[in-house]
Amino acid sequence: MYKINVKVFPTDTIRLLTILAAVTLFCVFSLPSQASATDATEATTAAVATAGAVEAALSALPHDLSLGGMFMAADSVVKAVMGCLALASVMTWTIWGAKSLELRTAKRDLSRAIHALDTCRTAEEARTVFRDHTGLCHTMIEAAITEITLSGESGKDGIKARTSSRLEQIEANAGRRMASGLGVLASIGSNSPFIGLFGTVWGIMDSFIGISKAQTTNLAIVAPGIAEALLATAMGLVAAIPAVILYNLLVRSIGAYRGLVGNMSATMLRLVSRELDLRSDSSPDIHQPRNHQPSPVRVAIPRSAAE
Repeated sequence: MYKINVKVFPTDTIRLLTILAAVTLFCVFSLPSQASATDATEATTAAVATAGAVEAALSALPHDLSLGGMFMAADSVVKAVMGCLALASVMTWTIWGAKSLELRTAKRDLSRAIHALDTCRTAEEARTVFRDHTGLCHTMIEAAITEITLSGESGKDGIKARTSSRLEQIEANAGRRMASGLGVLASIGSNSPFIGLFGTVWGIMDSFIGISKAQTTNLAIVAPGIAEALLATAMGLVAAIPAVILYNLLVRSIGAYRGLVGNMSATMLRLVSRELDLRSDSSPDIHQPRNHQPSPVRVAIPRSAAE
């Protein structure tokens, strides 16, 4: 039988070891708590600083978000873009008003002139009727009379062809003159959206720069800059949409005007043809060449008589 010797520690030693173990456990569990408290304190301090920066940024934001307020608070580049678009819109409506008035007056005068010209029998009579006018009909009458005078006693077909050529040239010049200004409307309608988009991109870029400076993603800081940027796009559409619509209206109206000019040209050609026919009826030999010699008449002689 074996005998086990157990060494018994004194009571004071056991107490001391228990106290040391308790102190060790307390230190082990208290260190993470202190670190968490330190992190929480630092986070609270950062949050307070961020809140202070946000409050400062919010206090510096413009409170007037009307159209005029956003324009005044916008960046200088965005202001320049919106100013150009506003000028383009004014030009659009000015061109449309001026061209509409010009076309209305021109079409009314052409309708009256065609009716009066259709009652004339000769170009000289038409010149007498329109002697006090300086419009397109007077120009066509003078061109027709000039061609008849220069052609002299040449053939009717040649006079008609040359007169038609003169009148076609007058028609083309009148159409080009009336279409002047439409290129500006076309340029405004096609380029204004892109100009507005440029202002929007620039404004949003400026807003992101403001976010980086404020070190916050608060929507209240970003919203005014984005609203100012989007205002540039809206102004681009406001300038472009009326320009496209008014351009199409003017193109159709100019097409109707060119149709009336063509009717006047056809009426003038009928007048010239009528005058040439009247001249040929009154003077049958007027188109005969001056150096024309009568052809010799051949007389048939019987064969028996010749023998």
